Amino acid sequence: MTEKLDGVIVATALPYAEDASAPAGLRPDLDKYAEHCRWLVDNGCRGVGPNGSLGEYSSLTDDERRAVAKTAIEAVGDDGVVVVGVHGAGSHQARAWAEKAAEDGAHGVLCLPPTMYRANRGEVIAHFTEVAKAGLPVMVYNNPLDTKVDLTPDLLAEIAQIENVVAVKEFSGDVRRILEIRELAPDLAVIAGADDLTLEALLMGATGWFAGFPNVFPKESVQLFGLATQGKLEEARALYEPLVAAFRWDSRTEFVQAIKYGMDYVGRFGGPCRPPRGPLVPEHVVQLEQDMKKAVESLR
Repeated sequence: MTEKLDGVIVATALPYAEDASAPAGLRPDLDKYAEHCRWLVDNGCRGVGPNGSLGEYSSLTDDERRAVAKTAIEAVGDDGVVVVGVHGAGSHQARAWAEKAAEDGAHGVLCLPPTMYRANRGEVIAHFTEVAKAGLPVMVYNNPLDTKVDLTPDLLAEIAQIENVVAVKEFSGDVRRILEIRELAPDLAVIAGADDLTLEALLMGATGWFAGFPNVFPKESVQLFGLATQGKLEEARALYEPLVAAFRWDSRTEFVQAIKYGMDYVGRFGGPCRPPRGPLVPEHVVQLEQDMKKAVESLR
């Protein structure tokens, strides 16, 4: 069976420790990070995704970025899958990260189109073709809001022809696309990418959730995924609706700070972010606290 990189895989937030000698005075706290990856898998998540946007990959040095991936792979061991973010400005960088991930024992990679350049159709296909040569299963990541490159269903149908491309993390926000992707690229697993569209995506046939807020609520997120994929709509809605106000933060500019705040709120360790991400402004904190309170009370 081909590895489809489906199920609940958590885009992991990265904890830092204060360290005057590290960039921005913060070094990745790999011990805390290992414990967090372990906790997610122990709570039923299928796996973890280090070095995604939520993992602040673009604020890490190359050495840190590799150490983070290795830490996740070691922490999860044989109990889950690790899908390493290999995003890069060009295909040579992304492929190099994918090769390192393969060397270090990852189960798959998550890859955006070129990150700092609005690539055209041919360039996008060339980019993913190159990354797939590393030999690991590839989940392509459609985030047109941030990359300004839209992997439309017809383009995904072409990308799906590339050997080793097995899934798409769909973050366009357009739930209508899910059926269209399934029609045009029936072998491509569709993975819900936006937390506040998860239930809708799963009901339309998405088979995975590459997720942010499960950093905060792993057990309940796995439960939600199970109910949705079993078609238990009423129970799934009852669980989902009070969480959506918090989940909406996953689609906002400050999603990393918001999810780390959520982790702190429930007694985990979220902590600060590296630049360019600064602290949340006071009105965001007020709103986020209300949204978290609503979520936590609904789960009691």
